Amino acid sequence: MRRLAALYGGSAPHHRALTEPKYARWLAGAVYLPEAPDAGFEGYDGVLVPERLHAPTLARCRDRLAEVLARGGMVVLFGDQPVYGGQPAGWLPGVRWEHRPTNFWWWLEGAPSPIAGHHPGHDLWRRTSVEAVTWHYHGVFEPPEGALTLISATEGGAVLYVDQASTPGTLVATALDPMSHFGSYFMPAAERCLDAFLPWLAEGDVSAAVPDAQGAVS
Repeated sequence: MRRLAALYGGSAPHHRALTEPKYARWLAGAVYLPEAPDAGFEGYDGVLVPERLHAPTLARCRDRLAEVLARGGMVVLFGDQPVYGGQPAGWLPGVRWEHRPTNFWWWLEGAPSPIAGHHPGHDLWRRTSVEAVTWHYHGVFEPPEGALTLISATEGGAVLYVDQASTPGTLVATALDPMSHFGSYFMPAAERCLDAFLPWLAEGDVSAAVPDAQGAVS
């Protein structure tokens, strides 16, 4: 199993998500965000970056996270981490983000799902479903060449992609924000997402290779 650390910013929602026993079992430790720029992530195979961390402090961790990727490790971005002050920042190699207005109540308006899944042969879809990763998103990514998009917005743009082309490591970037929602006791789909997503990151095939079975995920 991969030794994964999670950045912890001190918020109550993140505390609940990271200490919930069924999720904590997949994590080798937590690194307090203000200490991360000096502590680094030696001894870990990867780092989870939850959504809604303190942006200026997180910016100071950028070089440390890049080091993880440079040595062949994994970095997992949740939410809209590449954005500081509403503008795209020089975040990590290959990461390009586009903010979009969020429709929180699309299902009450009779609108179709804003999320689509791709490459049904991928190990992620052996563990979860499109329904379990569908609530809303706050923006999309423009994946670099060679990355594999597993979840997209129906209006275009990646909601989750895996990049093993930009660095020697593996970057998993998703616009979903399940930790905040689970930790806030809000959005049942967020719990279903984490139930599958964390085991996949810890022990699954997190590959950017295109599986044999392509197309949409039903």
